Amino acid sequence: MTLVSAADLVRDAASSGRGIGAFNVIHLETAEALVAASAEARLPVILQISQNCAKYHGALEPIALATLAVARRAETPVAVHLDHAEDPALVNDAIALGFGSVMFDGGALPYDENVALTRSVASRAHAAGVYVEGELGEVGGKDGAHAPGVRTDPDEARAFVAETGVDALAVAVGSSHAMLDRSASLDIDLIAQLHTALEVPLVLHGSSGVADAVIVEAVRAGMTKINVSTHLNGFFTREVRSTLAANEQLVDSRKYIAPARDAVTNEAARMLRLFALQDA
Repeated sequence: MTLVSAADLVRDAASSGRGIGAFNVIHLETAEALVAASAEARLPVILQISQNCAKYHGALEPIALATLAVARRAETPVAVHLDHAEDPALVNDAIALGFGSVMFDGGALPYDENVALTRSVASRAHAAGVYVEGELGEVGGKDGAHAPGVRTDPDEARAFVAETGVDALAVAVGSSHAMLDRSASLDIDLIAQLHTALEVPLVLHGSSGVADAVIVEAVRAGMTKINVSTHLNGFFTREVRSTLAANEQLVDSRKYIAPARDAVTNEAARMLRLFALQDA
């Protein structure tokens, strides 16, 4: 297999009632780890590059070209997706670089502004054949649409999709970004209502803070694309710490990065199977 569009992967998962893992790339080693996880699980994966990641690398192009190269060499279907872009110019960059899907994040904006900007981005992206994810949730707290207690209204979500033309929608149902424990409580009934109200697949952001059993419930209720970053970053960092603590003489970064990469591969493969309801 080779590089594919997230459109195909998300639609296939949605039509079969499964979830699909969308994991954030931080650097080249995480991209390699995630593609290896896809091969191990024999399941497709979506590699996500966020606006914050692009900023870390100085621009989108360096990390994007590396990630696209890794995806093209994959044994399994792999998509590369722009995550949490708040700048429409970054969406244009991603399209020019060959991304098959983008997420425009207007979730922290007033509803009318979110609609107008998302509609404009979706129009440009669709003209290039690119799949678009939008975000909707009442503003609240530093996490915007994913602050604790914030919820997406099904009627508003239906109107938002109709007005913007997005192909998938990230919704606020109880998760929150960057959680270090997995204690978030999801509103499963709301997920089911949103699934019934909308014809587009649902996306769960902040899944690092959600326990396995709750994610399975969410998938069964209609959630499709499951975004994970912090949880996998924890596996990487803990393995680096462990390896360095065991050998204080290590100076070759490959010697402690490689085990960390393997740790991400193992956990990402497990999560891919979980989301696909293979281990549920």
